[in-house]
Amino acid sequence: MANTFSQIYLQFVFAVKGRQNLISKDNKEELHKYISALIQNRKVKLLAINCMPDHIHIFVGFKPNILISDFIKEIKVESNDFINSKNWIKGKFNWQEGYGVFSYSHSHIDAVIRYVLNQETHHQKKTFKQEYLELLKKFEISFEDKYLFDFIE
Repeated sequence: MANTFSQIYLQFVFAVKGRQNLISKDNKEELHKYISALIQNRKVKLLAINCMPDHIHIFVGFKPNILISDFIKEIKVESNDFINSKNWIKGKFNWQEGYGVFSYSHSHIDAVIRYVLNQETHHQKKTFKQEYLELLKKFEISFEDKYLFDFIE
């Protein structure tokens, strides 16, 4: 076959190091724009992005020639550098190691976009920890508590 055809939709979720509330509402839009540009520069289609004070959701249409681990590492490293160059916080900003990545079918795109964009409302009812555990269970991803709770505590 001469061309590669794919339909890969991924939601990435990762937290601020130490789960600190370091992403302010004042800086959220500028951070969204910066990360959106990083994603588009990698020829990935951004479908939705939303930063909460202590974590971020990114939903994309992905290409099969890109390594997931390289993609997320580059986004995290470059956005760390961006946040630190802006001096938005005292001290040094970092994302935590690790991330969640969840795949969806084409029929779920609209629902996932709504979910990502409505994080503020969603987190009035559930903590990030509850949300993350639900995603792991929904996708039947096995995990060891000792590693999971280092990530989301």
